[in-house]
Amino acid sequence: MNVIQLDGLTKDYGHGQGVFDLNLDIAGGEMMGYVGTNGSGKTTTIRNILGFLKPTKGKSYVNGLSSWEHASEIASFVGYVPGEIAFPDLKTGIDFLKCQAEFLGMSDMSYANELIERLQLDPRANLKRMSKGMKQKTALVAALMNDAPVILLDEPTTGLDPLMRATFLDIIKEEHKKGKTIFMSSHSFDELESTCDRVALINDGHIIDVCKMDDIHNREFKEFKIEFNTAEDYQRFIRGKYEITRLQEQYSQATIKIRSTETAQLLHTLRNYNVKFISELPYSLERHFKTVLRNKKENEKNGK
Repeated sequence: MNVIQLDGLTKDYGHGQGVFDLNLDIAGGEMMGYVGTNGSGKTTTIRNILGFLKPTKGKSYVNGLSSWEHASEIASFVGYVPGEIAFPDLKTGIDFLKCQAEFLGMSDMSYANELIERLQLDPRANLKRMSKGMKQKTALVAALMNDAPVILLDEPTTGLDPLMRATFLDIIKEEHKKGKTIFMSSHSFDELESTCDRVALINDGHIIDVCKMDDIHNREFKEFKIEFNTAEDYQRFIRGKYEITRLQEQYSQATIKIRSTETAQLLHTLRNYNVKFISELPYSLERHFKTVLRNKKENEKNGK
């Protein structure tokens, strides 16, 4: 069953701003990443899913409920970290978390206390005087402490130092393993690549690609950069049968593309050459989406 569904979702602010004809299904227990540049429409998408915005056309659904018509009901089972955190007029983090617990009807704060400890949050601090990182930690605890089955995260690691970012990613992986449905926007390809099942790329308000992380990690083809100690071996190698994607003659370097199943045969062949080094060029999520965007721009330039 799809827990989150975007069906032709459009929110048009005019002048080309907004999101347009978004179609996306997120299954129960799936973690979906959402990446794009600032202003591409990530936050608008999430606010529509939560029912904070009325679509220009199309709809979004959570557990089969229309977001705009059932926003209050959806809020009861969704954990949410906004991209811009604005706390109510309360004195301390403790006051805010208690208020949030009352709103959610929570009596057991054991998981909240565990999160506070792991994120090294001092909830006694004054809300108004908290640093960006402390505010972010407080918002994360508030979003996760009630064990919500659906979690929406809008740039959740903003303001966190590298250690706390790693801790948060460990926590969200644990939430995923519990079977939670998670939708997380981020500007960091590495964060999404290490946590998500699939990642959608939004550009200028349009989803232009959705890829499975399994397809990124287990590609049919691999690329290797090989540098030879002699120009003679370099020239002899490039005259061979391999598909060459790049040559750097001044360094006697060749980059080749082969099927993953041919890796052992390549290494066997290279025993007949004087090789300085060989390295695999990893195919990352960032590289994939940069290729998608480059192809999109080339098609637009050529009028396709």
